[in-house]
Amino acid sequence: MGLLCLTILAGTARASEADEDAPAKPDIPNIYLDLRTTYATIPAGTLGLGFGNTSLSAAFEALAAQRGVTLPNGLPAAKSIAVDLPLTVDVSDRVSLYGGVSGSSTNVGGGWSSFDITSWNIGVQADLYQQNGGKIPTITLQSTLTQSVPNEQGMTNSFNHVLEFDYALDEDETRGWLAGLQYTHTDIASQLARIKPNTILYAGGYYQWPNNWKFTGRLGVQSFGGALIAGRTLAESFTQPILRLDLDRMDDNDNRLFGITAQIAWMPKPSYQVTMRTPLYAVRN
Repeated sequence: MGLLCLTILAGTARASEADEDAPAKPDIPNIYLDLRTTYATIPAGTLGLGFGNTSLSAAFEALAAQRGVTLPNGLPAAKSIAVDLPLTVDVSDRVSLYGGVSGSSTNVGGGWSSFDITSWNIGVQADLYQQNGGKIPTITLQSTLTQSVPNEQGMTNSFNHVLEFDYALDEDETRGWLAGLQYTHTDIASQLARIKPNTILYAGGYYQWPNNWKFTGRLGVQSFGGALIAGRTLAESFTQPILRLDLDRMDDNDNRLFGITAQIAWMPKPSYQVTMRTPLYAVRN
């Protein structure tokens, strides 16, 4: 994190020197509640895995740690509705900070549970390098810490890191190629339980039309090490494909106004997930 801060500060200083003659920009950063509502189906014997599933992961990791020992056949098939409410501040066009709470309701065959706050999270997203018409792609790092609630036996701490390379094919950056890596490590406050890391390698691309609708596709391979409770397997390990499709409505300054994401992850049975993203802006530049 120290090296990241130094890189950001150095990059910001260079950008400031290069932009001395550019028109002045607003000093107030974008501030918004990045509301995300997710519906997911999760096969039996696995957790809520995939691209950036903060609240889903926390809910099912807590389920594994707290109830796994008493489940005779491992984790059951489930459906889940989750809401993420991170307050996001775009400090600059290079750095965003966010933090908030998430809640979820699950159905494991006996009806929907009450909707409860299941986790809180904090994180940072930063462009370590920006392409700006050059040959080297934009390099973005995103790191998120998610902790399940309540803070008791079986709670989980999840560390999610995404390193993405974005190579734009035009000066306006309306089309390009993507490649990246997501790594998730989870610690459980229990000597009986263990969840092994989850890794996703992916590639894809994006295209933004003149009317500011943007489509992004990512296809990759997800490798999960499995989960153990009291020495027995609760969730099997697997290496399977994963597909994510995003459709976003942007404004003229590339602020997201609306988004919908569809994801299919094989675990090895398919898990389906749909996310609605509706940012609520307090300040939008």
